[in-house]
Amino acid sequence: MSTPDFLAELRARYDDLLTGLDAAEESGRPATERDQLGKEIVDLFRETEGLLLRLIGFKEEIRILVGKFKALPVPAPQPSRVDHLGSSTYLERGWSAIAGGEYEQAVRALRRAMEFAPGEPAAQVLLGWALMLRAEYDEALGLFQQVLARDPGNQIAWANLGYICLKKGIFGEAIEHLSRVLRTDSDRKATLYANFYMGLLYLEREMYTDSKSFFARALEAGPNLIEAWWELGRACYLEGNTEEAVTAWRKGMQANRFSIWGDRCARALVRMEAGEAVSFG
Repeated sequence: MSTPDFLAELRARYDDLLTGLDAAEESGRPATERDQLGKEIVDLFRETEGLLLRLIGFKEEIRILVGKFKALPVPAPQPSRVDHLGSSTYLERGWSAIAGGEYEQAVRALRRAMEFAPGEPAAQVLLGWALMLRAEYDEALGLFQQVLARDPGNQIAWANLGYICLKKGIFGEAIEHLSRVLRTDSDRKATLYANFYMGLLYLEREMYTDSKSFFARALEAGPNLIEAWWELGRACYLEGNTEEAVTAWRKGMQANRFSIWGDRCARALVRMEAGEAVSFG
């Protein structure tokens, strides 16, 4: 494949700047020329960075093509036995494990569900969800794209696609996917998690007021989402509002002291009461 025109242009500008720097080093240049070289270097860096971000976003779009290809019907498929009863049993176990923060256990249960009902969208979405929470983003992304290729209106898949973009640092794509879910507002669980993920996104960007607003919306829809209480407390704490942090963590602990997130809330409260800093490593 030949070098794209835009890359050749960037390379030519780089070579010109390199030549200019070598000449400046050998003979010295007026301050105005030196300043101009600096400006051109900064411009080249910013343009290249912008192109990289666009290419990363485009790369994620190509994955949708891969998902659509994988979703194409296979010619002359062999009849297969689908056990929906067995699948539903493992689906329930998988969702319960996800809600409890037991992601490895969830993956095992949901892979079993897929064995009973291959290609079942509900199993694919939940398995993708569990893998996503284990930071196995590529496999999770493939599953969500297969689901969306068959059902473009699957809001849970869109919400989790937004979360993956968030974790990959592609904030623009993440906001686009999550905003789509919030605008549609056709799936209560998807809307709840889209609000929660938006809270995480703005927390990541240290925009604490917006972050707290989205966590509050998520908790209004699902007060038992204990992870949201933990993250709301974290946003308050990092903002410097320790009283609100204590309130949020206390509610998270009271919701379920023995869950992973309830335990984190409890541990944070112990440190606060002892006058110690809370760490978020």
